[in-house]
Amino acid sequence: MTTPHPNEAAPERKPLIKRLAEHFMVAALAGMVIAVFVNVVLRYVFATSIVSYEEISRLLFVWLVAVGAIVTAFEGKHLGFDMLTSRLKGAPKKALFWVSQLLVTACMVLLLVGSWEQVKAGMDSYSTVLGYPLALGAAATLVLAVGLLVCVVVDLLRGEPPVTEGAEVE
Repeated sequence: MTTPHPNEAAPERKPLIKRLAEHFMVAALAGMVIAVFVNVVLRYVFATSIVSYEEISRLLFVWLVAVGAIVTAFEGKHLGFDMLTSRLKGAPKKALFWVSQLLVTACMVLLLVGSWEQVKAGMDSYSTVLGYPLALGAAATLVLAVGLLVCVVVDLLRGEPPVTEGAEVE
């Protein structure tokens, strides 16, 4: 067993919600891979398929993207355009940070309102094969909007976006 060097910091433990999100993403990706692989084998070897697997993989993909975007936002690893803000210091940089966060908030509020309308409309509509309410797919963008709004609040309380190690500027 190796012991850490006395000058090395202990690895930071991830919050439970982040670990759950990452486990969900792994499970969703594994489910998608299995569903698609099984259908490909069935189509090319046996000239048949399992139709419900297509719906399952589509739904898992939508949720995978939504949860992944939230995790990425909290880690500060979304793509960003900082050609101007990287050259600024002090009050102008902070002002642009606030403006950008307010714009993100406005977009997320619009997404939240639109997603809620889609969820309400999807409660009475059902998928073709499995028959689940289509609101289940629309709920992914609702969760995305709420998660990104929470991220904006955290960034505003911190006063700056999260610092990412190893970020490259091109």
